[in-house]
Amino acid sequence: MCSVGVLRSRAAVAAFVSVVSHRKAKNCNVWCQSSQSSFIQQKVVGAHAKDERQDQLESFPGRAQPVHSTVTNYSPNEKTIAELSYDMACGLVTSEMLTSAYLHSVECIDRAGPTLRSVLQLNPRALSDARERDSERKSGLVHGPLHGIPILVKDNIETADPMPTTAGSLVLVENQTGRDAPCVARLRKAGAVILGKTNLSEWANFRSKCSSSGWSAVGGLTLNPFALDRTASGSSSGSGVAVTANLASAALGTETDGSVTCPAAVTGIVGMKPTVGLISRRHVVPLSISQDTVGPMARTVEDVALLLDVMAGTDPLDSATWEADLRRVDYTAVLDPDALVGARIGVVRFISSGWDTNIRKVFEQALHTMREKGAELVEITDSECCRQDEIGKHEMTVLLCELKAGLEAYLADAAPGVTAKSLADIIAFNESEATRELLYFGQEYFFEAAASEGLHTKGYAEALEKSRCLAGPEGIDHLLKKYQVDAFVSPTACPPHMIDLVNGDSHGGAASCLPAVAGYPHITVPMGQVFGLPVGLSFIGPAWSEGRLLALAYSFEKLMGPRRLPLYAKQLPTL
Repeated sequence: MCSVGVLRSRAAVAAFVSVVSHRKAKNCNVWCQSSQSSFIQQKVVGAHAKDERQDQLESFPGRAQPVHSTVTNYSPNEKTIAELSYDMACGLVTSEMLTSAYLHSVECIDRAGPTLRSVLQLNPRALSDARERDSERKSGLVHGPLHGIPILVKDNIETADPMPTTAGSLVLVENQTGRDAPCVARLRKAGAVILGKTNLSEWANFRSKCSSSGWSAVGGLTLNPFALDRTASGSSSGSGVAVTANLASAALGTETDGSVTCPAAVTGIVGMKPTVGLISRRHVVPLSISQDTVGPMARTVEDVALLLDVMAGTDPLDSATWEADLRRVDYTAVLDPDALVGARIGVVRFISSGWDTNIRKVFEQALHTMREKGAELVEITDSECCRQDEIGKHEMTVLLCELKAGLEAYLADAAPGVTAKSLADIIAFNESEATRELLYFGQEYFFEAAASEGLHTKGYAEALEKSRCLAGPEGIDHLLKKYQVDAFVSPTACPPHMIDLVNGDSHGGAASCLPAVAGYPHITVPMGQVFGLPVGLSFIGPAWSEGRLLALAYSFEKLMGPRRLPLYAKQLPTL
């Protein structure tokens, strides 16, 4: 007898699992059983970074004590959290078997084969934690909807496991604090198994104007599995890549401006940046106290909603979250395949000038799909009220001031082994380790932040007030009210550009700025592909509208059918 509790009805799940079982899913054994020489011998841009830092990486607890997994015949590929939970409840698989399968995939796909470098560290306790979840299940104790589900965590979020939290920087390799960030503690309380830490753009991609997203001195360059010469975006690069490659059921990312939504879009998954204050940011390496937030990343909207259900809530030690308990709703309960029927959706074409003809074609098809479902689409033409250049200028002032204050507060509470106590110390460390830290780009933003006057100045206060007002009340809120729409839609970002470690990222269009600066929610869901590269569709709404956005995104997702899987192409075919 199966007791699935929080899952959908047994009959519905059984029918869905039956359908999913016939899908063609890539098993990681393909990489282990076939010749890998073409990937190992190929000199992918930045691949040598792994060799340069091998000694450093081997000193990590997760590396020095490799987690030995047992290969099983069970494949978790493309299964939702509900399906995995159902399989465990029915005895088809255990948490230990599931965790072992993901660990094996990491070894075969992330560290060999195409060598994605998305997983920075594996948790030495993952298998023992999974066994404990299995023992609890046998005794009738199921903690919650994530019981026994392996989750990856971006490596700027602390966990109590024997893994340092580095933000991708060598200066923090001793930062093993032994404490869970509240968002991780909530996952653990719901029964999740912390599988490991994901690679990221070092310091959340705010060190240099010429940085390459997905690169860190600790982890090297994360590759996009849809085309290995294309960016995985950032800064939650590893989380996006690991999820789309089926290396975990889901992952946590963080966003200041685009760092969840952009990597999710270019890796063909779902990512949500919630309202700032819905999820605690405590024990997360900071960039901006006014814009930072943790966000869930998964292969389906339902899984994102499930993680949000678990993590949302007030933290007395993070003042931004004081409203969270009052504002949170049951996010899985509001998911509705017919949410688009009768919905008024604002079409925002001016949010970026970077969309080319190909992405516009995919966007028009997405609009047609929503219109056919019964959505009323409203063209938003008041581009002049969203002064994004002015917003961006004020945002930069805010971020530079907040980076210095936030980082130095974090360093004061870091693990004893961390010797850097100021931004100036980090700058000096980078210069002393220039061959590893400054190999591809500099630290101009760090110099500017170190020279900033901090949070107690008129310039900072004015920039913060002006940017928030322009993006929120005079931007998103004004347009929502004027056009009487439920939410806005836009392409999330351009297709992933080619990696260029010499010149850095090629900055195209992105929909992230307005919701990021306003602190409002933003979700991206796969919209289609351009020449085989994923592009996402963004739903953006007012503060605390996560439930409505999730419902709309879920409705759209159901119209699109199963997502396309990465092909691990070395490069796109030439035309």
